[in-house]
Amino acid sequence: MRMIRLKMKDIMKNRSTMDRNYGDIFVEDIPVNDAGRKKRRGKKTEKAISEEEYTGSGSAYYDDEEEQERIRRKKNRGLVQMSYLMVALFLSMAAYLIYLNVELRDDLNSNPYNTKQAVYQEQIIRGNIYSEDGETLAVTEVAEDGTESRYYPYSNLFAHIVGYATNGKSGVESVNNYELTTSHASILDQIREEKLDTKVQGDSIVLTLNSRLQAACYQALGDNKGAIVVLEPDTGKILAMVSKPDFDPNTIEQDWDALINDETNSSLFNRAIQGQYPPGSTFKILTALEYIREHPNDYQNFSYNCDGRISKEDVTITCYEGEVHGYENLESSFVNSCNGAFAQIGMEIDNRSFKALCEDFMFNKDTPLDLPSSQSLFRLTENASYGEEMMTAIGQGETLVSPLEMALVSATVANGGTMMKPYYIDRIETYDQEVVKQYKPSKYKELMSAEEVEIISGFMEKVVTEGTARKLSGESYTAAGKTGSAEYGSKDGEHGTHSWFTGYLDVENPKLAISVIIEDGGAGSASAVPAAKQIFDTWWYELQYE
Repeated sequence: MRMIRLKMKDIMKNRSTMDRNYGDIFVEDIPVNDAGRKKRRGKKTEKAISEEEYTGSGSAYYDDEEEQERIRRKKNRGLVQMSYLMVALFLSMAAYLIYLNVELRDDLNSNPYNTKQAVYQEQIIRGNIYSEDGETLAVTEVAEDGTESRYYPYSNLFAHIVGYATNGKSGVESVNNYELTTSHASILDQIREEKLDTKVQGDSIVLTLNSRLQAACYQALGDNKGAIVVLEPDTGKILAMVSKPDFDPNTIEQDWDALINDETNSSLFNRAIQGQYPPGSTFKILTALEYIREHPNDYQNFSYNCDGRISKEDVTITCYEGEVHGYENLESSFVNSCNGAFAQIGMEIDNRSFKALCEDFMFNKDTPLDLPSSQSLFRLTENASYGEEMMTAIGQGETLVSPLEMALVSATVANGGTMMKPYYIDRIETYDQEVVKQYKPSKYKELMSAEEVEIISGFMEKVVTEGTARKLSGESYTAAGKTGSAEYGSKDGEHGTHSWFTGYLDVENPKLAISVIIEDGGAGSASAVPAAKQIFDTWWYELQYE
């Protein structure tokens, strides 16, 4: 047995070694012979070297290990980031598919380029279109041999809004094609039709339009070019929409070449919602509203002495036919439609604030209507010239509106400052009148305070009782409105004046809001006001009692 002697001094001696080597104590064996001593010392040297590599001079080992850990973490971080990206892409794709199938479903189904619609038409008889008062506006007639033809009982009367379904599609026939080629008939009905090898009847669309009010608008417009829009102020329902020149959807195929080549009349163009006209003095409703907002406590102090014209720099603006109005305050300048006074206002109000107000009233925005329509435009900039400010304030210059836009402005005043979203479908129902979908009124925006409505509506009432729309007075009903004479010039050098009226029927309890434009009709009082009166008379003395 080998004996090992452990001396205290050896322990003390090697304490420093222990400290250097993180607590390991080397105990020296007492060699038996020289050979053994050499061999033992050799082993000790190898062990010491190994320990040195691991301890004192082994810091490189730890550096390598830390570097490997950093590399590993970096790789893991990249994998984690890639995982997050893949999850985000998956969630985005899922969200888009949900949006596509929920929000855009109707748009995709109604898109005329959707090839599935042809399949629907092979299986379903195209549904009917009705007016709000139950009149048939479009129907598919099926002959004994199964041949189908689309028939429009009212011919030209509803041409633009109902549209056509031959040589392409337009109007409701186009936008709501999916609804008309879809059937919610009962399962029993579908089984019966399948056994008989016949098609199922498609769903019907009931519009908000009143056939008799539509006829009144059509007659009031006469042979003139122009448009009329009638709304229900508190709901936004479109009760009538007429555009002229028009066409007969029953003969669209025969008349097609003549219609598309007739640039003079543009009969296929729906002027009521696609037309863009200078609004003339009807725009003073918004100009006056902006001035009142900027001068809430002293707008009554506005004054202007009209001598028939106003000039600033190189721009001169005259009142209609050079009329001299004399001293005017804000109300009388509105009632008498004084261009000079409003041109002066245009130079005083803040352009940026004015633009914001008009955009609240849906200028420079798409109308919330599925039918193809044009934006109303407000182009006045913050750094506009005096001439541009004056022209804009009186509804000229680059300002353009659709007849629908002006009807919405009057409807907002009539509805206490709240603009409702316009809509033209009342409901979708099966062929046996079971309701599939009911459309409801929807608020667009609160645009005027009660005080502002009281002021502007008071101005509009006096336009009828004392001003440029006096032809509407003297009846058993009351009305309010604003006339306009919008001058225009074409690229061909032609000049003329469009006749405007916008307003509402029954001041205390507004029933109808209306917008009338007659192209080249002259002053608003000359053409547009008599047309509006004809419509108001029809509704008040006949239709409201039915």
